[in-house]
Amino acid sequence: MVSRLDALKQHSLVVADTGDLDAIRRYQPQDATTNPSLILKAFDMPGYQPLIERELAALPAQGDKHQRAAQAVDRLAVAMGSEIAGVVPGRVSTEVAARLSFDTQASIRKAHELIADYEQRGIGRDRVLIKLAATWEGIRAAEVLEKEGINCNLTLLFSDAQAQACFDAGVFLVSPFVGRVTDWYKQHTGQDYAATEDPGVQFVQGVCRQANQGGYDTVVMGASFRSTGQVLALAGCPRLTISPALLEELAASDDEVTPGVTMERAGGQRPTPLDEAEFRWEHNQDAMANDKLAEGIRRFADDQASLEQRIADRL
Repeated sequence: MVSRLDALKQHSLVVADTGDLDAIRRYQPQDATTNPSLILKAFDMPGYQPLIERELAALPAQGDKHQRAAQAVDRLAVAMGSEIAGVVPGRVSTEVAARLSFDTQASIRKAHELIADYEQRGIGRDRVLIKLAATWEGIRAAEVLEKEGINCNLTLLFSDAQAQACFDAGVFLVSPFVGRVTDWYKQHTGQDYAATEDPGVQFVQGVCRQANQGGYDTVVMGASFRSTGQVLALAGCPRLTISPALLEELAASDDEVTPGVTMERAGGQRPTPLDEAEFRWEHNQDAMANDKLAEGIRRFADDQASLEQRIADRL
């Protein structure tokens, strides 16, 4: 009997939601994803200390230490991503700072800087996904970047309007969240949900249906899992990004995995692309999505600020 993790890999590409190289080597995912929260955790890992020292030493010696710390976050993200790219066969997602989530042009400039740094380290843009929050401005930035051959991962996706706008923009990949959706409904209803009734699972299944019905090329990657039950319920979703703790649970259990998602293109007529007013109205009408997008941006920004402060103190 194969492990559930190996069985899952027969239906979905598995992405490691971690910067821990040991965990990545152990579970052999196709891709890996990073964000300020994961880099903050890696900041205390002994195996990353030589890399951190090397990148901090490469910073300009002069200038405000907080500005240098912000530069260091980008350098560390790319340096860690480059290390990960040497381990996974696929792509590494690298995040544009959350504070730029409502600035299209600044997001584009930052993406160009990240890609240039990767290319200087010998990692081509075909191995990288630029990670942007799925705000209207982030989606517009992704639309420009995709036309330049820079593929994007649109994260913090909680509403059908966000998903549709990403499909309209032709982005490479979207990351609809599971656990945070379910967290919101549990908080507001006081209910626990079986995997088949889980609001987060149902949301991602709906995004997959949207992609299929419109015949879009955008890849759907379920993210933010709280349990292996949620993961297994979304077997068949093109990609799933999973934490090491849940990867370990899946690897330690043996059982068959039955797909909960079928990716069959209907090839029907696509809806008219959303304009900005329609996007904002439809997203605003979903209280859960409105709350969780704003909260997610704040949390990523807080982790970015914490990481910058840790680096400033070290400098």
